[in-house]
Amino acid sequence: MSAAALDRQIKPIYDALDTGSNKSAIVACNKLLKKHPKNELIKSLKALALIRSQKVEESLVLCDEVLELKPTDDGVLTALMHVLRGLGRHNDMVTMFEEAFKKQPTNEDLGAQTFFANVRANHWKSAHQVGSISRSRIFLSYIISQVATRMYKQFQEERYLYWSVISAMQQAKDASTLPTMRPILYKLAHRLIASSPTPSYVNAERFHLHLSILRELELYEEADKLIESDVGKSICATNLACDEVRREIMIRQGRVQQEAERAEQLITEKKDRNWLEFLAVLDGALPNTTPLKVAEAEARDKVTHAQELFIKIAEEDGLKDRSAQLALLELEKRALLHGLSQDSTKMVSLLNRYFEKFGDKACCFEDLKPFVTLEKEYLAQITSFLEAVPTAFTTVSELRRLINSFKLIRYTHTESDITVEKELARVNAYTRYYFESLTLGAGLPSTELQPADDFALLAANAFVALWKLSGNDNHLMDATYLLEFALTKSKQSFLTRLILIRLYRLLGAPALALEHYRAMRIKQVQNDTLSHLILSRASTFSLASTGDITLSTECLESTQIYLSNSQETGDFVVRAFTSEKYSQIPEFIIFEERLDNSLQRDTVKLEHLRMRVAHEPITSDLIDMELIELKFIFDRTHFDNRDFEILPNYQPKASQGLNEQTLLFGKPEGSKWLSCFLKVYIRAFQQASDLDDTVEEKLLIGDRPKKTVEYEKGLTLRDRLLQRDPEDLKSPPAVTDAPEVVVEYFDGVKLRVQEVQKNSSPSELLHVATLAQEAFLLLVAETLRFKSPSVVKINKLSALVVTFKGLRTTALSVLQDISAELIQRGKTDGASEARNALIDHDFIFTNAKKVSDARRKVLDGIGNGITRIRTAYV
Repeated sequence: MSAAALDRQIKPIYDALDTGSNKSAIVACNKLLKKHPKNELIKSLKALALIRSQKVEESLVLCDEVLELKPTDDGVLTALMHVLRGLGRHNDMVTMFEEAFKKQPTNEDLGAQTFFANVRANHWKSAHQVGSISRSRIFLSYIISQVATRMYKQFQEERYLYWSVISAMQQAKDASTLPTMRPILYKLAHRLIASSPTPSYVNAERFHLHLSILRELELYEEADKLIESDVGKSICATNLACDEVRREIMIRQGRVQQEAERAEQLITEKKDRNWLEFLAVLDGALPNTTPLKVAEAEARDKVTHAQELFIKIAEEDGLKDRSAQLALLELEKRALLHGLSQDSTKMVSLLNRYFEKFGDKACCFEDLKPFVTLEKEYLAQITSFLEAVPTAFTTVSELRRLINSFKLIRYTHTESDITVEKELARVNAYTRYYFESLTLGAGLPSTELQPADDFALLAANAFVALWKLSGNDNHLMDATYLLEFALTKSKQSFLTRLILIRLYRLLGAPALALEHYRAMRIKQVQNDTLSHLILSRASTFSLASTGDITLSTECLESTQIYLSNSQETGDFVVRAFTSEKYSQIPEFIIFEERLDNSLQRDTVKLEHLRMRVAHEPITSDLIDMELIELKFIFDRTHFDNRDFEILPNYQPKASQGLNEQTLLFGKPEGSKWLSCFLKVYIRAFQQASDLDDTVEEKLLIGDRPKKTVEYEKGLTLRDRLLQRDPEDLKSPPAVTDAPEVVVEYFDGVKLRVQEVQKNSSPSELLHVATLAQEAFLLLVAETLRFKSPSVVKINKLSALVVTFKGLRTTALSVLQDISAELIQRGKTDGASEARNALIDHDFIFTNAKKVSDARRKVLDGIGNGITRIRTAYV
């Protein structure tokens, strides 16, 4: 068969892959492979269809077969590239392209693909490879493999030189690069950029790269020449990324005053209202930190000059722009910090003036929060001014002004103002104004937010404060009634749902929390920043033990962002290289790194494992596979990308914020929490596993995660597991014999259940119950290897097994009692109570029933699940 005829037969396979018809693609490949069993392209396309069909093992076999042949055909390489990316085998992809490029060294496209393969794998050292580079007297030479430089020399395409430059810079920033090597790499980048036949300023992105290198090497004189040139000035005036580097270089040189003069010129002559320019003027007048580095008289002159400038700009701008008014507030704040302003009434006057001008803006409260830090007597003056704001309103602007006044008054409350009686009065006021202001949004479409929403959020904050003061869960229930009603009027209120999620978890109604979480339609990177709302300590509410994998599924769905990140962000970086958008490349790489090493990612992974062991039989296969992944997670340096600021916090500055007040059990789950549980599971699974490094390599599909310098200390995993941070436990328990502690654990659980079962919310009871269940499951895992009588007999472990049986008997007995308590609590929990609110009684009854049903479901589910687990492992 001719090549053209074969191409015609292969075309339907491409069409099937393009339309997602993977099954059809596999069938077509199988048909052709009978005629052409050694065809590399057909095998590669079948491997791609298999990986997209989640048939990993079959895809692996075909992929390895083709890789062994060291292919050079473009179609084969492209198909295998997608297969290897799907398998997470970026290192193999690098090897594949490098081998192909060696065979065809004049193929420019293949060289670029080799470079991009290194980029996707974060192999910056390989991405910029050349022979020996002589160094000064300190270092004899430094060998770096450099694809981009080789391509530049061979194809004389100047962008390849800049690819090599930024690769050197990224290697310098890489966590695996030794600190002593970083300046060498920056000097290499500087030498490469200096060798360019055309100056960097012919292109703004190349100019940005050049300035960034000079900044890192502190070559400020050379940087000044570039910046002060006519072309440099033009680029910085029109390119924000270049101007940012220019600004930083100026500040690092201590030329703050010169920068302030430049910014003032832009503000006055070019009407530039970029807040960064106002900050430059402020920094030139007074630093934001102590101590003051100039004479007091000189500082006062600078303050006066800046003040006159801002007043003039504020008068010119009127209501069009807030920048000058905010700058006056910031200037006065700094003057108070440095003792250059003795009269706090000036700050009061500025705050009042700002409110008069912009009090009807939605941003007013957030604008003024940083400046409301005065002593009590001056706060009283502000409160007096705000209390004079008219409470009658006929327009949305008047309503916003009233809402902002209430937010600011609440924020300025002192500890003595936060009492049950006063908070009850505030709840009544917020609720009354909420219902009164609903008329302003009566005709709005369902896609719009109600202007009255903030009053409902204020009331919810007050209800939470009442709960913290009194310990009475009824206040949380009242908050849910009001917020659920608010959602009937403002269906798109994201902030209302955020508070409801927190409240329902506190009330032990996880199903309702999940309902609101899903209604927010979390997408893309929000899965990393916001999934903590529903998935932190999710195992406490998991019904996985009864077969309900709702929360387990939510864990898996939230992790899709990390899979797409590993495949898509590399493409963004490649596109940035291709279009020479060098300023974007570090941002994409940082984004990728923060997601790859996300604290939330691995916290969710651990929560999923905690649910999985309750749902699936504990076997050696489960233990081995989970142990491999947990060991990788343990050595990561994590980034906490979770967003807590998004919660609408309108609590007084003298109290805890809404986030801290509504944390489940009052405890955050951070890196130490994750580290603690990782150590528990790794050590338990190591006891249960016979996995050695050889077997582990066979089970491993993707690349091993890259270790940072911090963990290359020569310590074994066991040593690192035993390391303790002095702050991990501020009150460490007294040292006792381990067997005694273990035996007494379940007796302690019985006492703890008796303590928490009296709480009106079942959340803590559920937490104690699921932890006891988890402890039993860990015991099952650690004693799994002793199930075989022959193993016990051969190794003479009878005495040890007797001890395990005693532990198991005690645990089973306690779990039986806990199960009965949960089921009984499920029958009696959530009795209806009279509610005193301004909402229809039927609405309250309906929502109270929802909470009762949700509580009953989770209590019965976990109670029956414990019974199932007891039966499975008797």
